[in-house]
Amino acid sequence: MAREFECKAFGSVQQMLTTHSEVQAASIAVPTVHHLEVSRELMNAGIDVLIEKPLATSLAEADELVSLAAKKKRIAQVGHLERFNPAVRATLPILTQPMFFEVHRLSVFTPRSLDVDVVLDLMIHDLDIVLTLAKSPVKEVRAVGLPVLSGKVDIANVRLEFESGCIANFTASRVSTERVRKLRFFQPKQYVSVDYGRQEVLVFTVGSGGDAVANPTVNPQIGVTKPPVASEEPLHAELKSFLRSVRERSTPEVPLEEGRRALALALEILSAIRDHANKVGLTRA
Repeated sequence: MAREFECKAFGSVQQMLTTHSEVQAASIAVPTVHHLEVSRELMNAGIDVLIEKPLATSLAEADELVSLAAKKKRIAQVGHLERFNPAVRATLPILTQPMFFEVHRLSVFTPRSLDVDVVLDLMIHDLDIVLTLAKSPVKEVRAVGLPVLSGKVDIANVRLEFESGCIANFTASRVSTERVRKLRFFQPKQYVSVDYGRQEVLVFTVGSGGDAVANPTVNPQIGVTKPPVASEEPLHAELKSFLRSVRERSTPEVPLEEGRRALALALEILSAIRDHANKVGLTRA
């Protein structure tokens, strides 16, 4: 890969720091259990970091990362990729008062990321997005999950209730026969459907003519619109955003504190899954 992209490759972080001291920023894509160790080494060397999600394996590790970034005055961003999905960005201007979310993230089984449960592997994307859109503290968590092909939870269903009264249902699976990444929510007089993969948004509004982009037999009292979406690869947008923060020394779009917020909720969900399993007598592989 180094030959293909005409760049340098190193056998370790320490080797890179020793022989390539001009490095200013790095994307950390090691397994989650090594995020703290590698991030600490890089930030101590004066390097800004983009840390893949989930931020860490525990809140204690996440807090250490937040503290270290502040102490070393490093730009530190967490890689919640869907924040940079053009469909999500196109949804923000039409957000009013979401009261119900229905989210599905289904994936076929792969041997990657088996060091964490499906909640930390896949669902955490949607937890971050819904926390951002709901803008309310979580009041109650109910969850069920099962290991299927690995020793950790591979499929999970979660119900969240927010202080605002908003309800959110999540289903995440990494043992599906199809790939689905969709988020739907209802707010007064509107239903919004977001397709992460197709980068599309559909808005159904009561009492509005709108532009007929769906079935022409739809109730004439319901307007159907398709907000413009500026197509872009989310990873490309994320990296551009991170490097802009590095150059300008500005707060990242997804600071570590928001990565910690999503991690805290994900860990609470995993705790609820364990409690449910114990309650109904399920044993994990």
